Amino acid sequence: MNPQTSILFSPIRVGAIEAKNRVFMAPLTRCRATPGTDAPNAMIAEYYGQRASAGIIVSEATQVLPTGKGYVGTPGIYSPEQEAGWKLTTAAVHAKGGKIVAQLWHVGAISHPDLQPDHVLPVTASTGYNPGGTIYTQNGKTERVAARGLEAAEVKAYIAAYRHAAEVAKRAGFDGLEIHSANGYLLEQFIRDSSNKRTDEFGGSTENRIRFTLDVVDAAISVWGKERVGIRLSPVTAANNAMPDSNTQATYGTLVEALAKRGIAFVHFIEGNTGGARELKDFDFAWAKKTLSAASVTYVGNNQYDRVMAIDAVARDAVDAVAFGVPFIANPDLPERLKRDAPLNEANSKTFYSAGPEGYTDYPTL
Repeated sequence: MNPQTSILFSPIRVGAIEAKNRVFMAPLTRCRATPGTDAPNAMIAEYYGQRASAGIIVSEATQVLPTGKGYVGTPGIYSPEQEAGWKLTTAAVHAKGGKIVAQLWHVGAISHPDLQPDHVLPVTASTGYNPGGTIYTQNGKTERVAARGLEAAEVKAYIAAYRHAAEVAKRAGFDGLEIHSANGYLLEQFIRDSSNKRTDEFGGSTENRIRFTLDVVDAAISVWGKERVGIRLSPVTAANNAMPDSNTQATYGTLVEALAKRGIAFVHFIEGNTGGARELKDFDFAWAKKTLSAASVTYVGNNQYDRVMAIDAVARDAVDAVAFGVPFIANPDLPERLKRDAPLNEANSKTFYSAGPEGYTDYPTL
């Protein structure tokens, strides 16, 4: 193996986390939590344990509050039952020498009263924001609705909820955290001026719109220390019908500079449109890499990477590591397959969000 190829499979220190390679597993919603408690279970632990050869696994998005749920079957990370369930997963990953961080999530407006406690409206940055589109609930397919803007005092309570979730994750045995501030979910609804029309301390100026996200990061740091906290950003994505910010570079550039100043472990970028085109316009990802590297913050690239692209990007220092999504669903041993340039299993999209082990724990290894 030539040096250019081997660097993708070399160890990397991500903050305080020692990763055995630079092939990371991206967060992947799979909707298999236990009904009623939204707790992870033994099947979920088996799934993650099978994929422990990743340098770092980022768990599927986990809601920090019951109001944070936007899909049937997604797990939470706030209750004793959920904490116990996640302990099964972290134990399974660690037993195979892997590392796993918990992704903390709140969907905000990307929900529906059918998925909310007491059938209330979902929450967002500004009252009336409706991302549009359809959503699947326990009652079937339905249209999304206009959400309710959080009061300033509620935002502060939500920051406390993220801190509590960080504490649950620590007790559950994770190696660190990733804050989900991407894909048009709650934190990004606050960041972008297309969805945030507030006039208080959490709206208006760029500094105010990124305040919620940075306060959540600081809450996580207060529990874990900066070297075990990361964040996921998607500056140019249109996922969940998110409209662009009026000045993407200025908004996300200010956020990246604030994260670099904090010296967190990593920033995980969706480069382009989530799951779609790698159109790297309106935001300078190369600038972000340089800014973060100067602060010793790991840059994780994500979106439509294949083996050749990943090897090239790491070799020329465009990224420090690459997070793979769908390829990890079908290939539990993805790092080894990429290392050998072996054929990849094809993922069955029909089982991405279904219940049970089919298309989940039954994909073969080499």
